[in-house]
Amino acid sequence: MFSFLKKDPVKQLENKRKKLLEEAMHIQRSGDLKLYAVKMEAIDKLEKEIEALRK
Repeated sequence: MFSFLKKDPVKQLENKRKKLLEEAMHIQRSGDLKLYAVKMEAIDKLEKEIEALRK
């Protein structure tokens, strides 16, 4: 009935992914490649989750 009030989970995950990408960029520029790899792994997991929700 009030489905228009519910937030889109895909959009929330995309926003989180965007934020993580920015953080990863700054980490990469600072030279901490181990932490960068951890962030990129988290981003990869989010992308897979987004794909699963879209199907």
